[in-house]
Amino acid sequence: MRLTKLHTKNYTELSGGYQLVIPFNLEMVIPEDDSVRLLSHILEGLNFSKLYQTYSSTGRKPAVEPKILFKVITYAYMNNIYSSRKIETACKRDINFMWLLEGNPAPDHSTIARFRKQYLDNAAEELFYQVIEHLHQVGEISYENLFIDGTKIEANANRYTFVWKKVVTKNEEKMFLRINSLIKDMNDAYETDFTVTKKNILDDLKAVLEYLETKRQNEQITFVHGPGKRKSKLQKFIEQLQDFFNRQQKYITHKKYLEGRNSYSKTDTDATFMRMKDDHMQNSQLKPAYNVQIGVESEYVTTLGIFQDRSDTNTLIPLLNDMETKINTRYENIIADAGYESEENYIYLEEKGYTYYIKPQTYEQSKKRSFKNNISKRENMAYDSELDQYTCHNNKKLTPVGTTYRKSVTGYRSEITIYECEKCSDCPYKTNCTKSVSNRKMYVSKTFIEKRQESYKNISSERGILLRMNRSIQAFGVLKTDYQFNRFLTRGKASVKNEFILLCLGYNINKLHAKIQNKRVGKHLHELITA
Repeated sequence: MRLTKLHTKNYTELSGGYQLVIPFNLEMVIPEDDSVRLLSHILEGLNFSKLYQTYSSTGRKPAVEPKILFKVITYAYMNNIYSSRKIETACKRDINFMWLLEGNPAPDHSTIARFRKQYLDNAAEELFYQVIEHLHQVGEISYENLFIDGTKIEANANRYTFVWKKVVTKNEEKMFLRINSLIKDMNDAYETDFTVTKKNILDDLKAVLEYLETKRQNEQITFVHGPGKRKSKLQKFIEQLQDFFNRQQKYITHKKYLEGRNSYSKTDTDATFMRMKDDHMQNSQLKPAYNVQIGVESEYVTTLGIFQDRSDTNTLIPLLNDMETKINTRYENIIADAGYESEENYIYLEEKGYTYYIKPQTYEQSKKRSFKNNISKRENMAYDSELDQYTCHNNKKLTPVGTTYRKSVTGYRSEITIYECEKCSDCPYKTNCTKSVSNRKMYVSKTFIEKRQESYKNISSERGILLRMNRSIQAFGVLKTDYQFNRFLTRGKASVKNEFILLCLGYNINKLHAKIQNKRVGKHLHELITA
């Protein structure tokens, strides 16, 4: 094929003499009220010393100044640009990005990805909380009402790389029986007395393999491989035990990653398989994901956490503890939904001096007629606090007959009082009340009921209604829906947290910009509109 001028790599040769006129100063092009100016102003006032400490004092200079690169990436997250390649393209084509670069050459995608993954580990969170402190100083955050919620965001891991705790435990147990059977055959064959225990399984297998290897060398037995070759009994023992040894090492690695959870992904070992409601039918799909928790005040994200728990219950305490160490202060009110209700959380919030507004798990159900007509529910039984007894639908008394204790995953110990009905044998309502053959028993945590009632009182108050209304219009749905952030790009809990910090930082600056433009600065709560 004959090459023509059209096939040249240099497209400037194709132009017809068109001259692009651009002002020498980009300040003239960018509007005065553009959010990029606000971003640059806020980040310029931060202390970047911790970020610069991650760079070596020797060696070549970074391609782009770290502070400038942080501005660029944060502005990208403000505008729903998350891919390092798309950020690189924006730096070459978008005037706002060029303005932030201050004349520096556009960073390539590898520089951006390396900066996000390696250099932000120790600095991103500190810079985020510096912005939170700035918002507090300008009166946008008062540390009064903290609205907490969580969501699941898909991890950057393959969907079918799951490892299940039950499967690992089951296969390990089956293999242990096979090992003992093989050791018994070996002891019978060589008149030895080796044993393998679960506690020291690797050491025991290693000792057996060393004995067999010494025996092979002494007897000068040559191992054979391939079709048509007959393996000796010694070779079979060694190969099978070596296979068991290797598999046991894998099981130990699996159990290390599975500590405190029931699954993980092979391609991102920090990710847990969770139910994700992805499609419009809200059908749950099992995918590797992280449980992302955020605390919001005045529509700003003021604290965040990345967790491997599938439920929200056990994330509240570590989230608040981490927040207190970062901002060195404490909120007055904690507002959360029913997913955070537990006796442990109630006790923690009370001991810390928080006023809690947590919706009870039975709050919505208790409004239904079916719940009110269910005679088996404790809530529908009369309770005498002086005699400490319940009265059932048939006017029979349920009195305390014992006490038991329940231990949560986190180690919290709850006291449970056991109530038993005096006589259920001839009760005409028994089939609607209990499935037990004997008398009806009811397990009740008095502490939990007391704290739940207090929380119910709080959310039912005028203040509680106002806070619950405001909770429904905070930032929780915006980050996934409006910002279209549905999947992390990095792997590992630390890198994922850095990525989410950038998203929340960009969101906060966008929110401040919107409040300034709409003249809503200083307003912390939306007023409750009544008919």
